[in-house]
Amino acid sequence: MGSTQFGKFHNFCRDSTLPVCNLFLESYNRGGNGFGGCELTGISLSKGRHLRNLGSILLCGIAIVVSAFLLWRSERKKAAVGRREIQMFIAGYMLVELCEIFTVGGFPLGTKTRMGFTALHLAAIAATTWILLLNGAVGFQIIDDGTLPSLGLIALSAAAIFIGTGYIALDTGFSWTGHFDPSLNDPNRNIGLYVLYLLAPLVFIFLFFVLETVLVLRVLGERRPVGYLLGAALLFAIGQIFQFVISTHLCNKTSGGIDGALFETLFTLLAVVMIWVFWSSITEEDWPAGPGGGEYMRTGPTAYT
Repeated sequence: MGSTQFGKFHNFCRDSTLPVCNLFLESYNRGGNGFGGCELTGISLSKGRHLRNLGSILLCGIAIVVSAFLLWRSERKKAAVGRREIQMFIAGYMLVELCEIFTVGGFPLGTKTRMGFTALHLAAIAATTWILLLNGAVGFQIIDDGTLPSLGLIALSAAAIFIGTGYIALDTGFSWTGHFDPSLNDPNRNIGLYVLYLLAPLVFIFLFFVLETVLVLRVLGERRPVGYLLGAALLFAIGQIFQFVISTHLCNKTSGGIDGALFETLFTLLAVVMIWVFWSSITEEDWPAGPGGGEYMRTGPTAYT
């Protein structure tokens, strides 16, 4: 394992602007000299400070406003299977974007404060993508949506992931136990964060798309909503390409003005909106009965909440 790149963040931090990089000693946040790649400088401020990613900060603000609107629209829908569950996902996404202002956006902060926001950011990403996965299971009505068992299961399991990821990030940055100290320097190998922050969210998102595709095609017998799902998947994938592939080239071409993080924020926002549109589309009318004989979607005053 030691000869592979599994668990190592150094190359990612060299080529991209990731929140996890704020925890490592090479980061500018901790007074280091960087990871050997293009330095995102953004806008120069007084006393040698920089507002490194103004575009991402503005887009994060827009994402929070758009998310608040989606929460409001979700509340007003008459037919709304999974209403509370999708609202939990949107609320989690709002927290992710709030943290991103201070971690990826590079808003001027003290070192310890930024590491705190970084831990919150990583924990929110892991928990929110887990909530998204469970939203994919809601439509199968294994547990009635909107009920205490459904919401409690989502909240408690997401809280466990949030606390576990957040603790590892905090222990890494603040060296509480010293267990993660070897990851603070090149090659920045941290298996816990690698799995919980990078790999697990991708698995959760992939499984969400699989579950929802099966639901729409096999249970509802419809094709139109699949187009919204494919659109969300494509937008998310484009954002990841900008983040991990194009970012370093953008940074070099603009002499540190912008990098792929700006576009990753934009395309992730569009993907979240498209997921909401998908959810809205399958709750706007009556659909065929599910395998168990009960209605999957209901309209009117008897709709699930």
